[in-house]
Amino acid sequence: MSTSEATNLPVALRTARRQFDRWRTRHRPRARLPEELWRKAAGLARKHGLNKTARALGLKYYSLKKRMEAKAARLSKSEKGPCEFVELLPSPMTAPSLECTIEWQDGSGTTVRMHVKGARMADLVSFASAFGSRRV
Repeated sequence: MSTSEATNLPVALRTARRQFDRWRTRHRPRARLPEELWRKAAGLARKHGLNKTARALGLKYYSLKKRMEAKAARLSKSEKGPCEFVELLPSPMTAPSLECTIEWQDGSGTTVRMHVKGARMADLVSFASAFGSRRV
């Protein structure tokens, strides 16, 4: 990238470029970049575009794209929002021999699995709201 192109870069990309250049001068050629720099590059690529970021930081386009896709997959798994609505239908649950297994998982990975036999609908609703508000 020419000097005039480098001055037209957003501040975040210029700062990252200096960090990448500093790392490259201190390590042998063809050394693997640390994960911290790849994470930074992936974040910048999401904000400023893949091609622009790869050119500015001297990275291979497809290597950066692969890192971005891997990070997006991890984020989509970990950033699932909390369940905001649980519908418990009373008609099938009114049978006297009600038996079911219920499993809740929150964003931090906490899982609660419950095997219920003969519970009332009100008990299930009460437990669900207590788990949602973290009083359990």
